[in-house]
Amino acid sequence: MRKFLLKIVSQEKELLSIEVESVSLPTTEGEITVLYKHIPLFSQLKTGELIYRIGEEEKSVVVSNGFVNISPMSEVTVMTDSGVLARDISIAKAEAAVKAAHETMKKTQNQRELILAEASLRQAMMEIRVAQKTKKARI
Repeated sequence: MRKFLLKIVSQEKELLSIEVESVSLPTTEGEITVLYKHIPLFSQLKTGELIYRIGEEEKSVVVSNGFVNISPMSEVTVMTDSGVLARDISIAKAEAAVKAAHETMKKTQNQRELILAEASLRQAMMEIRVAQKTKKARI
């Protein structure tokens, strides 16, 4: 299978730049899978699991809201508010983030704080799910 370049960039840094055979992305319109020579596309991402494949190997990245651009040259660039490679996920930190988000949601009446807490909660819960799935696959 032919390979193409996948770049994942967050607000803080470039998370990944690697040649892949396919990538599945969580868009606001549903999940899409990109293969070599995919049509050019620009789409909005939602918080979820991005999965890329190289041969038989499959790896995950938890991404938050953002955008994906698929160029005519088969280069996929993911621009996300934040992202965490599955190997870098700390379940303890994610569980602490879930607890903090729940506390904020109970205490505050501020709409902006509620929206931020909800986004944080979705991200942390996705990290926990991906970390648990990844650990089961390694056993």
